[in-house]
Amino acid sequence: MFKNTISNLGRIRQVMEVLVRYGFEDVVTSTALRRLVPQGRRVSWQHAEKTVFDTNRWQRIRLIIEELGPTFIKLAQALSNRPDLLPEALIDEFEKLQSDVPPFPVVTARRLIEEELGRPISEVFSEFDDTTLGSASIGQVHRARLLTGEEVVVKVQRPGVQEKVRTDLSLLRELVRLTAGFLRKQGLSNPQDIVDAFERSMTKELDYTSEARSMDQFRKLYEDYETFYVPKPYREFSTSKILVIEFVSGCKISNKPQLLEWGLDPAKVAETGMDIYLTQIFEFGVFHADPHPGNVLVRPDGTIVLIDFGMVGKLTKQQKYAFAGVFIGMARQDARSMALNFRRLALHAEIPDMRRFEADLNELIEDFTVLDVKEMSMSDLADRLQVIIYDYKLQVPGAVFLILRALVILEGIGKVLHPSFNTFEFVRPYGARIIAEQYSPENLMSEAQYTGVQLLSLLSTLPTDVRQIMRKISRGDLRVKVELGGYQSLLRKADQLVSRTIIALLAVAFLLFSGLSLMGRYSAEMAYHRGIPMLTWFGLGVTGFLLLVLVIMGLRKPRD
Repeated sequence: MFKNTISNLGRIRQVMEVLVRYGFEDVVTSTALRRLVPQGRRVSWQHAEKTVFDTNRWQRIRLIIEELGPTFIKLAQALSNRPDLLPEALIDEFEKLQSDVPPFPVVTARRLIEEELGRPISEVFSEFDDTTLGSASIGQVHRARLLTGEEVVVKVQRPGVQEKVRTDLSLLRELVRLTAGFLRKQGLSNPQDIVDAFERSMTKELDYTSEARSMDQFRKLYEDYETFYVPKPYREFSTSKILVIEFVSGCKISNKPQLLEWGLDPAKVAETGMDIYLTQIFEFGVFHADPHPGNVLVRPDGTIVLIDFGMVGKLTKQQKYAFAGVFIGMARQDARSMALNFRRLALHAEIPDMRRFEADLNELIEDFTVLDVKEMSMSDLADRLQVIIYDYKLQVPGAVFLILRALVILEGIGKVLHPSFNTFEFVRPYGARIIAEQYSPENLMSEAQYTGVQLLSLLSTLPTDVRQIMRKISRGDLRVKVELGGYQSLLRKADQLVSRTIIALLAVAFLLFSGLSLMGRYSAEMAYHRGIPMLTWFGLGVTGFLLLVLVIMGLRKPRD
Protein backbone atom coordinates (compact mmCIF):
# COMPACT_ATOMS: atom_id res chain seq x y z
CA MET A 1 0.00 0.00 0.00
CA PHE A 2 2.84 2.39 0.94
CA LYS A 3 4.65 1.46 -2.29
CA ASN A 4 1.53 2.33 -4.34
CA THR A 5 1.22 5.70 -2.61
CA ILE A 6 4.85 6.58 -3.35
CA SER A 7 4.62 5.46 -7.00
CA ASN A 8 1.48 7.58 -7.52
CA LEU A 9 2.64 10.55 -5.43
CA GLY A 10 3.32 12.89 -8.36
CA ARG A 11 -0.02 12.18 -10.02
CA ILE A 12 -1.87 12.44 -6.67
CA ARG A 13 -0.39 15.91 -6.08
CA GLN A 14 -1.42 16.90 -9.61
CA VAL A 15 -4.99 15.78 -8.83
CA MET A 16 -4.90 17.77 -5.57
CA GLU A 17 -3.79 20.91 -7.41
CA VAL A 18 -6.75 20.55 -9.78
CA LEU A 19 -9.12 20.04 -6.83
CA VAL A 20 -7.86 23.15 -5.05
CA ARG A 21 -7.88 25.22 -8.23
CA TYR A 22 -11.59 24.51 -8.61
CA GLY A 23 -12.46 25.31 -5.01
CA PHE A 24 -12.49 21.87 -3.38
CA GLU A 25 -9.99 22.53 -0.57
CA ASP A 26 -12.26 20.59 1.80
CA VAL A 27 -11.57 17.35 -0.09
CA VAL A 28 -7.83 17.89 0.52
CA THR A 29 -7.83 19.56 3.95
CA SER A 30 -10.48 17.27 5.49
CA THR A 31 -8.85 13.98 4.47
CA ALA A 32 -5.52 12.19 4.68
CA LEU A 33 -4.55 13.91 1.39
CA ARG A 34 -3.38 16.96 3.38
CA ARG A 35 -0.40 14.95 4.62
CA LEU A 36 0.93 14.93 1.05
CA VAL A 37 0.87 18.75 0.75
CA PRO A 38 4.20 20.41 1.69
CA GLN A 39 3.86 22.96 4.48
CA GLY A 40 5.05 25.78 2.23
CA ARG A 41 2.29 25.13 -0.31
CA ARG A 42 -0.67 25.14 2.11
CA VAL A 43 -0.89 28.90 2.67
CA SER A 44 -0.68 29.77 -1.03
CA TRP A 45 -3.35 27.19 -1.83
CA GLN A 46 -5.72 28.43 0.82
CA HIS A 47 -5.45 32.11 -0.17
CA ALA A 48 -5.24 31.82 -3.96
CA GLU A 49 -7.85 33.75 -5.98
CA LYS A 50 -10.49 31.44 -7.45
CA THR A 51 -12.75 32.63 -10.27
CA VAL A 52 -14.26 29.12 -10.35
CA PHE A 53 -16.75 30.20 -7.68
CA ASP A 54 -18.72 31.85 -10.47
CA THR A 55 -19.90 28.28 -11.19
CA ASN A 56 -21.74 25.91 -8.86
CA ARG A 57 -20.24 22.88 -7.14
CA TRP A 58 -21.52 20.32 -9.66
CA GLN A 59 -20.13 22.28 -12.62
CA ARG A 60 -16.74 22.48 -10.91
CA ILE A 61 -16.74 18.69 -10.45
CA ARG A 62 -17.33 18.29 -14.20
CA LEU A 63 -14.48 20.70 -14.97
CA ILE A 64 -12.17 18.68 -12.72
CA ILE A 65 -13.14 15.42 -14.45
CA GLU A 66 -12.51 16.94 -17.89
CA GLU A 67 -9.05 18.09 -16.85
CA LEU A 68 -8.04 14.76 -15.31
CA GLY A 69 -8.46 12.88 -18.58
CA PRO A 70 -10.17 9.95 -20.36
CA THR A 71 -10.25 7.37 -17.54
CA PHE A 72 -11.92 9.80 -15.16
CA ILE A 73 -14.31 10.92 -17.91
CA LYS A 74 -15.34 7.30 -18.53
CA LEU A 75 -15.89 6.79 -14.79
CA ALA A 76 -18.12 9.89 -14.67
CA GLN A 77 -20.03 8.73 -17.75
CA ALA A 78 -20.59 5.34 -16.10
CA LEU A 79 -21.79 7.06 -12.91
CA SER A 80 -24.19 9.19 -14.96
CA ASN A 81 -26.21 5.96 -15.37
CA ARG A 82 -26.39 5.44 -11.58
CA PRO A 83 -28.93 7.89 -10.11
CA ASP A 84 -29.11 5.67 -7.03
CA LEU A 85 -25.61 6.88 -6.12
CA LEU A 86 -25.43 10.52 -7.24
CA PRO A 87 -27.75 13.54 -7.03
CA GLU A 88 -29.63 14.53 -10.18
CA ALA A 89 -27.75 17.84 -10.58
CA LEU A 90 -24.39 16.05 -10.73
CA ILE A 91 -25.70 13.45 -13.19
CA ASP A 92 -26.88 16.28 -15.47
CA GLU A 93 -23.31 17.65 -15.50
CA PHE A 94 -21.73 14.23 -16.11
CA GLU A 95 -24.02 13.69 -19.12
CA LYS A 96 -22.35 16.73 -20.76
CA LEU A 97 -18.94 15.04 -20.73
CA GLN A 98 -17.49 14.07 -24.10
CA SER A 99 -14.61 11.62 -24.43
CA ASP A 100 -13.98 12.04 -28.17
CA VAL A 101 -10.29 12.58 -28.95
CA PRO A 102 -8.35 13.12 -32.19
CA PRO A 103 -7.37 9.92 -34.05
CA PHE A 104 -3.83 8.62 -33.77
CA PRO A 105 -1.71 8.33 -36.97
CA VAL A 106 -2.77 5.65 -39.44
CA VAL A 107 0.87 4.49 -39.64
CA THR A 108 0.61 3.56 -35.97
CA ALA A 109 -2.71 1.80 -36.58
CA ARG A 110 -1.22 -0.27 -39.42
CA ARG A 111 1.80 -1.21 -37.28
CA LEU A 112 -0.44 -2.28 -34.36
CA ILE A 113 -2.57 -4.47 -36.66
CA GLU A 114 0.53 -6.20 -38.05
CA GLU A 115 1.95 -6.74 -34.54
CA GLU A 116 -1.32 -8.21 -33.26
CA LEU A 117 -1.92 -10.48 -36.28
CA GLY A 118 1.75 -11.42 -36.70
CA ARG A 119 1.80 -10.80 -40.46
CA PRO A 120 1.83 -7.92 -42.98
CA ILE A 121 -1.47 -6.08 -43.36
CA SER A 122 -1.50 -6.93 -47.09
CA GLU A 123 -1.85 -10.63 -46.19
CA VAL A 124 -5.17 -9.94 -44.43
CA PHE A 125 -6.78 -6.99 -46.25
CA SER A 126 -6.87 -6.24 -49.93
CA GLU A 127 -7.94 -2.66 -49.09
CA PHE A 128 -7.47 -0.56 -45.94
CA ASP A 129 -8.91 2.97 -45.71
CA ASP A 130 -6.52 5.37 -44.00
CA THR A 131 -9.40 7.70 -43.08
CA THR A 132 -10.98 6.88 -39.73
CA LEU A 133 -14.73 6.30 -39.45
CA GLY A 134 -14.63 7.33 -35.77
CA SER A 135 -12.25 7.88 -32.88
CA ALA A 136 -12.59 7.67 -29.09
CA SER A 137 -10.41 7.42 -26.00
CA ILE A 138 -10.05 3.62 -26.27
CA GLY A 139 -9.56 3.20 -30.01
CA GLN A 140 -10.56 4.12 -33.56
CA VAL A 141 -12.30 2.48 -36.53
CA HIS A 142 -11.16 2.02 -40.15
CA ARG A 143 -12.99 0.55 -43.11
CA ALA A 144 -11.28 -2.32 -45.00
CA ARG A 145 -11.83 -5.30 -47.31
CA LEU A 146 -10.68 -8.86 -46.64
CA LEU A 147 -8.74 -10.83 -49.27
CA THR A 148 -11.86 -12.95 -49.66
CA GLY A 149 -13.82 -9.86 -50.72
CA GLU A 150 -15.95 -9.14 -47.61
CA GLU A 151 -16.23 -5.50 -46.54
CA VAL A 152 -15.33 -5.03 -42.88
CA VAL A 153 -14.62 -2.40 -40.24
CA VAL A 154 -11.50 -2.69 -38.08
CA LYS A 155 -11.41 -1.41 -34.50
CA VAL A 156 -7.85 -0.67 -33.42
CA GLN A 157 -7.02 -0.01 -29.78
CA ARG A 158 -5.12 3.19 -29.01
CA PRO A 159 -1.40 2.50 -28.29
CA GLY A 160 -0.48 2.47 -24.60
CA VAL A 161 -4.11 2.86 -23.48
CA GLN A 162 -4.06 -0.29 -21.36
CA GLU A 163 -1.04 0.88 -19.36
CA LYS A 164 -2.54 4.35 -18.91
CA VAL A 165 -5.88 2.95 -17.75
CA ARG A 166 -4.14 0.58 -15.31
CA THR A 167 -2.16 3.52 -13.88
CA ASP A 168 -5.28 5.67 -13.52
CA LEU A 169 -7.22 2.79 -11.94
CA SER A 170 -4.43 2.33 -9.41
CA LEU A 171 -4.59 6.07 -8.74
CA LEU A 172 -8.38 5.92 -8.30
CA ARG A 173 -8.06 3.13 -5.74
CA GLU A 174 -5.46 5.16 -3.85
CA LEU A 175 -7.56 8.34 -3.92
CA VAL A 176 -10.61 6.46 -2.64
CA ARG A 177 -8.53 4.97 0.17
CA LEU A 178 -7.31 8.41 1.22
CA THR A 179 -10.70 10.13 0.97
CA ALA A 180 -13.10 7.29 1.92
CA GLY A 181 -14.26 8.95 5.15
CA PHE A 182 -14.97 12.26 3.42
CA LEU A 183 -16.88 10.54 0.57
CA ARG A 184 -19.06 8.63 3.03
CA LYS A 185 -19.98 11.90 4.77
CA GLN A 186 -21.08 13.20 1.36
CA GLY A 187 -23.52 10.27 1.04
CA LEU A 188 -21.36 7.91 -1.08
CA SER A 189 -21.50 4.84 1.17
CA ASN A 190 -19.53 2.37 -0.97
CA PRO A 191 -16.87 4.26 -3.01
CA GLN A 192 -14.51 1.27 -3.16
CA ASP A 193 -17.25 -0.96 -4.61
CA ILE A 194 -17.88 1.66 -7.32
CA VAL A 195 -14.20 1.71 -8.29
CA ASP A 196 -14.09 -2.11 -8.32
CA ALA A 197 -17.15 -2.28 -10.60
CA PHE A 198 -15.68 0.39 -12.89
CA GLU A 199 -12.39 -1.50 -13.04
CA ARG A 200 -14.20 -4.66 -14.14
CA SER A 201 -16.10 -2.67 -16.78
CA MET A 202 -12.95 -1.00 -18.14
CA THR A 203 -11.03 -4.28 -18.17
CA LYS A 204 -13.84 -5.82 -20.21
CA GLU A 205 -13.99 -2.84 -22.60
CA LEU A 206 -10.24 -3.03 -23.18
CA ASP A 207 -10.60 -6.66 -24.29
CA TYR A 208 -12.16 -6.68 -27.77
CA THR A 209 -12.67 -10.45 -27.60
CA SER A 210 -15.41 -9.75 -25.03
CA GLU A 211 -17.32 -7.61 -27.55
CA ALA A 212 -16.88 -10.33 -30.19
CA ARG A 213 -18.40 -12.90 -27.79
CA SER A 214 -21.37 -10.61 -27.13
CA MET A 215 -21.98 -10.25 -30.86
CA ASP A 216 -21.86 -14.03 -31.34
CA GLN A 217 -24.32 -14.45 -28.44
CA PHE A 218 -26.81 -12.03 -30.02
CA ARG A 219 -26.41 -13.62 -33.44
CA LYS A 220 -27.30 -17.01 -31.92
CA LEU A 221 -30.30 -15.63 -29.97
CA TYR A 222 -31.73 -13.92 -33.05
CA GLU A 223 -30.71 -16.36 -35.77
CA ASP A 224 -34.38 -16.99 -36.68
CA TYR A 225 -35.41 -13.30 -36.76
CA GLU A 226 -35.88 -11.84 -40.24
CA THR A 227 -36.33 -8.25 -39.06
CA PHE A 228 -33.17 -8.03 -36.94
CA TYR A 229 -29.51 -8.52 -37.86
CA VAL A 230 -26.22 -8.44 -35.92
CA PRO A 231 -22.96 -8.03 -37.89
CA LYS A 232 -20.61 -10.98 -37.91
CA PRO A 233 -17.32 -10.68 -35.99
CA TYR A 234 -14.33 -12.29 -37.71
CA ARG A 235 -12.75 -14.00 -34.72
CA GLU A 236 -9.87 -15.43 -36.78
CA PHE A 237 -8.66 -11.88 -37.53
CA SER A 238 -9.41 -10.43 -34.08
CA THR A 239 -7.42 -10.18 -30.85
CA SER A 240 -7.83 -8.37 -27.53
CA LYS A 241 -6.64 -5.16 -29.27
CA ILE A 242 -8.01 -5.65 -32.80
CA LEU A 243 -11.63 -6.37 -33.75
CA VAL A 244 -12.70 -7.08 -37.33
CA ILE A 245 -16.47 -6.88 -37.93
CA GLU A 246 -18.66 -7.27 -40.99
CA PHE A 247 -19.48 -3.88 -42.56
CA VAL A 248 -23.21 -3.23 -42.75
CA SER A 249 -24.67 -0.39 -44.79
CA GLY A 250 -27.84 1.43 -43.82
CA CYS A 251 -29.18 4.70 -42.51
CA LYS A 252 -29.69 5.83 -38.93
CA ILE A 253 -33.07 4.76 -37.60
CA SER A 254 -33.92 8.42 -36.95
CA ASN A 255 -33.41 9.34 -40.65
CA LYS A 256 -37.12 9.55 -41.53
CA PRO A 257 -36.66 11.08 -45.04
CA GLN A 258 -34.40 8.18 -46.08
CA LEU A 259 -36.86 5.62 -44.72
CA LEU A 260 -39.66 7.20 -46.74
CA GLU A 261 -37.47 7.31 -49.84
CA TRP A 262 -36.92 3.54 -49.51
CA GLY A 263 -40.68 3.05 -49.25
CA LEU A 264 -40.60 2.03 -45.58
CA ASP A 265 -43.26 2.96 -43.04
CA PRO A 266 -41.40 4.89 -40.25
CA ALA A 267 -44.10 3.99 -37.68
CA LYS A 268 -43.64 0.28 -38.48
CA VAL A 269 -39.86 0.63 -38.18
CA ALA A 270 -40.26 2.24 -34.73
CA GLU A 271 -42.59 -0.54 -33.56
CA THR A 272 -40.22 -3.23 -34.84
CA GLY A 273 -37.26 -1.59 -33.09
CA MET A 274 -39.09 -1.39 -29.77
CA ASP A 275 -40.29 -4.98 -30.10
CA ILE A 276 -36.71 -6.18 -30.68
CA TYR A 277 -35.39 -4.28 -27.69
CA LEU A 278 -38.13 -5.41 -25.28
CA THR A 279 -37.53 -8.99 -26.43
CA GLN A 280 -33.90 -8.60 -25.37
CA ILE A 281 -34.93 -7.41 -21.88
CA PHE A 282 -37.95 -9.52 -21.03
CA GLU A 283 -37.25 -12.75 -22.90
CA PHE A 284 -33.48 -13.18 -23.13
CA GLY A 285 -32.38 -10.99 -20.19
CA VAL A 286 -29.40 -9.69 -22.17
CA PHE A 287 -29.61 -6.40 -24.06
CA HIS A 288 -27.68 -3.86 -26.10
CA ALA A 289 -27.17 -1.06 -23.56
CA ASP A 290 -26.45 1.90 -25.86
CA PRO A 291 -29.18 2.14 -28.55
CA HIS A 292 -28.57 5.74 -29.65
CA PRO A 293 -29.44 6.47 -33.32
CA GLY A 294 -25.82 6.04 -34.46
CA ASN A 295 -25.82 2.45 -33.20
CA VAL A 296 -29.21 1.48 -34.69
CA LEU A 297 -29.23 1.20 -38.49
CA VAL A 298 -32.00 0.32 -40.93
CA ARG A 299 -31.40 -1.48 -44.23
CA PRO A 300 -33.39 -0.66 -47.38
CA ASP A 301 -35.50 -3.81 -46.82
CA GLY A 302 -36.48 -2.63 -43.30
CA THR A 303 -34.13 -4.93 -41.37
CA ILE A 304 -32.84 -3.31 -38.18
CA VAL A 305 -29.14 -3.65 -37.42
CA LEU A 306 -27.42 -3.03 -34.08
CA ILE A 307 -23.72 -2.14 -34.00
CA ASP A 308 -21.17 -1.46 -31.23
CA PHE A 309 -21.67 -4.10 -28.56
CA GLY A 310 -19.08 -2.65 -26.18
CA MET A 311 -21.83 -2.05 -23.58
CA VAL A 312 -24.15 -4.98 -22.91
CA GLY A 313 -26.49 -5.29 -19.91
CA LYS A 314 -27.76 -8.47 -18.26
CA LEU A 315 -30.62 -9.35 -15.90
CA THR A 316 -31.02 -12.58 -13.95
CA LYS A 317 -34.36 -14.38 -14.16
CA GLN A 318 -35.43 -13.08 -10.73
CA GLN A 319 -34.39 -9.50 -11.59
CA LYS A 320 -36.35 -9.77 -14.84
CA TYR A 321 -39.49 -10.85 -12.97
CA ALA A 322 -39.13 -8.07 -10.35
CA PHE A 323 -38.53 -5.38 -12.99
CA ALA A 324 -41.60 -6.47 -14.91
CA GLY A 325 -43.56 -6.50 -11.63
CA VAL A 326 -42.79 -2.82 -11.06
CA PHE A 327 -44.42 -1.87 -14.37
CA ILE A 328 -47.33 -4.28 -13.87
CA GLY A 329 -47.97 -2.82 -10.41
CA MET A 330 -48.02 0.66 -11.89
CA ALA A 331 -50.39 -0.38 -14.68
CA ARG A 332 -52.73 -1.90 -12.07
CA GLN A 333 -52.39 1.18 -9.84
CA ASP A 334 -51.13 -1.06 -7.05
CA ALA A 335 -48.51 0.81 -5.00
CA ARG A 336 -47.99 -2.11 -2.60
CA SER A 337 -47.15 -4.45 -5.48
CA MET A 338 -44.70 -1.86 -6.85
CA ALA A 339 -43.05 -1.55 -3.42
CA LEU A 340 -42.68 -5.32 -2.98
CA ASN A 341 -41.18 -5.73 -6.45
CA PHE A 342 -38.78 -2.85 -5.80
CA ARG A 343 -37.59 -4.68 -2.68
CA ARG A 344 -37.16 -7.88 -4.71
CA LEU A 345 -35.25 -5.96 -7.36
CA ALA A 346 -32.87 -4.23 -4.93
CA LEU A 347 -29.59 -5.90 -4.01
CA HIS A 348 -29.90 -4.31 -0.56
CA ALA A 349 -33.06 -2.54 0.58
CA GLU A 350 -33.39 -1.26 4.13
CA ILE A 351 -36.52 0.87 3.93
CA PRO A 352 -37.25 2.29 7.40
CA ASP A 353 -40.82 3.32 6.60
CA MET A 354 -42.62 1.09 4.11
CA ARG A 355 -45.85 3.08 4.45
CA ARG A 356 -44.13 6.26 3.35
CA PHE A 357 -42.43 4.35 0.51
CA GLU A 358 -45.81 3.03 -0.69
CA ALA A 359 -47.30 6.54 -0.36
CA ASP A 360 -44.59 8.00 -2.62
CA LEU A 361 -45.17 5.27 -5.20
CA ASN A 362 -48.92 5.85 -4.98
CA GLU A 363 -48.35 9.56 -5.64
CA LEU A 364 -46.30 8.59 -8.70
CA ILE A 365 -49.12 6.34 -9.92
CA GLU A 366 -51.74 9.06 -9.43
CA ASP A 367 -49.63 11.62 -11.31
CA PHE A 368 -49.27 9.36 -14.34
CA THR A 369 -52.72 7.74 -14.46
CA VAL A 370 -54.42 11.12 -14.93
CA LEU A 371 -52.32 11.86 -18.01
CA ASP A 372 -53.54 11.32 -21.53
CA VAL A 373 -51.64 8.67 -23.50
CA LYS A 374 -50.00 11.37 -25.62
CA GLU A 375 -48.83 13.22 -22.50
CA MET A 376 -47.16 10.21 -20.86
CA SER A 377 -43.38 10.27 -21.13
CA MET A 378 -40.88 7.54 -20.37
CA SER A 379 -38.35 10.26 -19.62
CA ASP A 380 -40.53 11.76 -16.88
CA LEU A 381 -41.29 8.34 -15.41
CA ALA A 382 -37.61 7.34 -15.41
CA ASP A 383 -36.68 10.59 -13.65
CA ARG A 384 -39.33 10.07 -10.97
CA LEU A 385 -38.33 6.43 -10.40
CA GLN A 386 -34.66 7.40 -10.14
CA VAL A 387 -35.43 10.10 -7.57
CA ILE A 388 -37.33 7.56 -5.44
CA ILE A 389 -34.47 5.05 -5.73
CA TYR A 390 -31.94 7.71 -4.69
CA ASP A 391 -34.05 9.06 -1.81
CA TYR A 392 -34.56 5.59 -0.32
CA LYS A 393 -30.96 4.45 -1.01
CA LEU A 394 -32.11 1.35 -2.88
CA GLN A 395 -29.12 -0.52 -4.31
CA VAL A 396 -30.66 -1.88 -7.49
CA PRO A 397 -28.69 -3.60 -10.28
CA GLY A 398 -26.92 -1.19 -12.62
CA ALA A 399 -28.66 -2.90 -15.56
CA VAL A 400 -31.96 -1.35 -14.42
CA PHE A 401 -30.69 2.17 -15.06
CA LEU A 402 -29.24 1.12 -18.41
CA ILE A 403 -32.72 -0.15 -19.35
CA LEU A 404 -34.45 3.06 -18.24
CA ARG A 405 -31.89 5.13 -20.15
CA ALA A 406 -32.30 2.97 -23.26
CA LEU A 407 -36.11 3.19 -23.10
CA VAL A 408 -35.85 6.99 -22.93
CA ILE A 409 -33.56 7.00 -26.00
CA LEU A 410 -35.87 4.66 -27.90
CA GLU A 411 -38.90 6.74 -26.98
CA GLY A 412 -37.16 9.79 -28.45
CA ILE A 413 -36.47 7.89 -31.66
CA GLY A 414 -40.02 6.52 -31.71
CA LYS A 415 -41.62 9.96 -31.42
CA VAL A 416 -39.60 11.14 -34.42
CA LEU A 417 -40.91 8.25 -36.52
CA HIS A 418 -44.33 7.60 -34.96
CA PRO A 419 -46.59 10.55 -34.01
CA SER A 420 -48.59 8.55 -31.45
CA PHE A 421 -45.69 6.43 -30.17
CA ASN A 422 -46.13 5.42 -26.51
CA THR A 423 -43.57 3.29 -24.70
CA PHE A 424 -46.02 2.08 -22.06
CA GLU A 425 -48.27 0.46 -24.66
CA PHE A 426 -45.30 -1.67 -25.77
CA VAL A 427 -44.03 -2.52 -22.28
CA ARG A 428 -47.42 -3.54 -20.85
CA PRO A 429 -47.96 -6.79 -22.85
CA TYR A 430 -44.36 -7.86 -22.26
CA GLY A 431 -44.79 -7.32 -18.53
CA ALA A 432 -47.98 -9.39 -18.51
CA ARG A 433 -46.22 -12.12 -20.48
CA ILE A 434 -43.37 -12.20 -17.95
CA ILE A 435 -45.79 -12.47 -15.03
CA ALA A 436 -47.47 -15.40 -16.80
CA GLU A 437 -44.05 -16.99 -17.37
CA GLN A 438 -43.13 -16.49 -13.71
CA TYR A 439 -46.15 -18.49 -12.53
CA SER A 440 -46.08 -21.08 -15.32
CA PRO A 441 -45.99 -24.76 -14.24
CA GLU A 442 -42.50 -25.16 -15.76
CA ASN A 443 -41.03 -22.23 -13.81
CA LEU A 444 -42.79 -23.20 -10.56
CA MET A 445 -41.41 -26.73 -10.94
CA SER A 446 -37.93 -25.34 -11.57
CA GLU A 447 -38.17 -23.14 -8.44
CA ALA A 448 -39.42 -26.12 -6.41
CA GLN A 449 -36.52 -28.26 -7.61
CA TYR A 450 -34.01 -25.53 -6.71
CA THR A 451 -35.56 -25.09 -3.25
CA GLY A 452 -35.55 -28.86 -2.75
CA VAL A 453 -31.87 -29.14 -3.68
CA GLN A 454 -30.99 -26.32 -1.27
CA LEU A 455 -33.02 -27.96 1.52
CA LEU A 456 -31.42 -31.38 0.94
CA SER A 457 -27.98 -29.73 0.99
CA LEU A 458 -28.81 -28.08 4.31
CA LEU A 459 -30.13 -31.33 5.82
CA SER A 460 -27.08 -33.30 4.65
CA THR A 461 -24.59 -30.91 6.30
CA LEU A 462 -26.66 -30.08 9.40
CA PRO A 463 -25.68 -33.15 11.51
CA THR A 464 -21.98 -32.58 10.86
CA ASP A 465 -22.23 -28.87 11.67
CA VAL A 466 -24.18 -29.53 14.90
CA ARG A 467 -21.67 -32.23 15.92
CA GLN A 468 -18.75 -29.83 15.44
CA ILE A 469 -20.48 -27.10 17.45
CA MET A 470 -21.30 -29.51 20.33
CA ARG A 471 -17.71 -30.81 20.34
CA LYS A 472 -16.34 -27.26 20.65
CA ILE A 473 -18.80 -26.45 23.44
CA SER A 474 -17.82 -29.58 25.39
CA ARG A 475 -14.11 -28.72 25.08
CA GLY A 476 -14.71 -25.06 25.92
CA ASP A 477 -13.31 -24.00 22.54
CA LEU A 478 -16.36 -22.11 21.31
CA ARG A 479 -15.55 -18.46 20.90
CA VAL A 480 -17.93 -15.62 20.09
CA LYS A 481 -16.32 -12.72 18.26
CA VAL A 482 -18.07 -9.35 18.34
CA GLU A 483 -16.82 -6.44 16.22
CA LEU A 484 -18.09 -2.93 16.69
CA GLY A 485 -17.73 -0.42 13.92
CA GLY A 486 -17.41 3.35 14.11
CA TYR A 487 -16.21 3.46 17.72
CA GLN A 488 -12.60 4.58 17.10
CA SER A 489 -13.35 8.28 17.31
CA LEU A 490 -15.43 7.75 20.49
CA LEU A 491 -12.54 5.88 22.14
CA ARG A 492 -10.12 8.61 21.06
CA LYS A 493 -12.35 11.29 22.60
CA ALA A 494 -12.74 9.22 25.79
CA ASP A 495 -8.95 8.84 26.00
CA GLN A 496 -8.48 12.61 25.59
CA LEU A 497 -11.13 13.29 28.25
CA VAL A 498 -9.47 10.94 30.73
CA SER A 499 -6.05 12.54 30.08
CA ARG A 500 -7.44 16.04 30.65
CA THR A 501 -9.27 14.93 33.79
CA ILE A 502 -6.07 13.47 35.28
CA ILE A 503 -4.08 16.63 34.50
CA ALA A 504 -6.85 18.81 35.94
CA LEU A 505 -6.92 16.75 39.16
CA LEU A 506 -3.13 17.03 39.43
CA ALA A 507 -3.38 20.81 38.97
CA VAL A 508 -6.02 21.02 41.73
CA ALA A 509 -3.86 18.83 43.98
CA PHE A 510 -0.79 21.01 43.52
CA LEU A 511 -2.89 24.15 44.05
CA LEU A 512 -4.18 22.74 47.36
CA PHE A 513 -0.65 21.74 48.25
CA SER A 514 0.50 25.33 47.61
CA GLY A 515 -2.21 26.71 49.89
CA LEU A 516 -1.47 24.26 52.68
CA SER A 517 2.28 24.90 52.41
CA LEU A 518 1.72 28.49 53.55
CA MET A 519 0.52 27.18 56.92
CA GLY A 520 3.60 25.03 57.59
CA ARG A 521 6.42 25.67 60.08
CA TYR A 522 9.81 25.23 58.47
CA SER A 523 13.39 25.09 59.67
CA ALA A 524 15.85 27.93 59.18
CA GLU A 525 17.20 26.22 56.04
CA MET A 526 13.90 26.90 54.12
CA ALA A 527 14.37 29.65 51.52
CA TYR A 528 11.77 32.38 51.18
CA HIS A 529 10.92 34.76 48.31
CA ARG A 530 8.88 37.88 49.08
CA GLY A 531 7.88 36.28 52.34
CA ILE A 532 6.49 33.10 50.75
CA PRO A 533 8.25 29.71 51.12
CA MET A 534 9.94 28.38 47.99
CA LEU A 535 7.97 25.16 48.45
CA THR A 536 4.75 27.15 47.84
CA TRP A 537 6.29 28.78 44.77
CA PHE A 538 7.18 25.31 43.45
CA GLY A 539 3.59 24.10 43.87
CA LEU A 540 2.23 27.20 42.09
CA GLY A 541 4.71 26.72 39.26
CA VAL A 542 3.68 23.09 38.69
CA THR A 543 0.00 24.16 38.82
CA GLY A 544 0.61 26.81 36.18
CA PHE A 545 2.48 24.35 33.97
CA LEU A 546 -0.37 21.81 34.17
CA LEU A 547 -2.95 24.49 33.33
CA LEU A 548 -0.85 25.48 30.29
CA VAL A 549 -0.83 21.82 29.15
CA LEU A 550 -4.63 21.76 29.46
CA VAL A 551 -4.96 24.89 27.32
CA ILE A 552 -2.65 23.46 24.63
CA MET A 553 -4.60 20.18 24.58
CA GLY A 554 -7.83 22.12 24.11
CA LEU A 555 -6.43 24.09 21.17
CA ARG A 556 -4.85 21.09 19.43
CA LYS A 557 -6.80 19.80 16.41
CA PRO A 558 -8.01 16.19 16.63
CA ARG A 559 -6.08 13.59 14.65
CA ASP A 560 -7.49 11.95 11.52
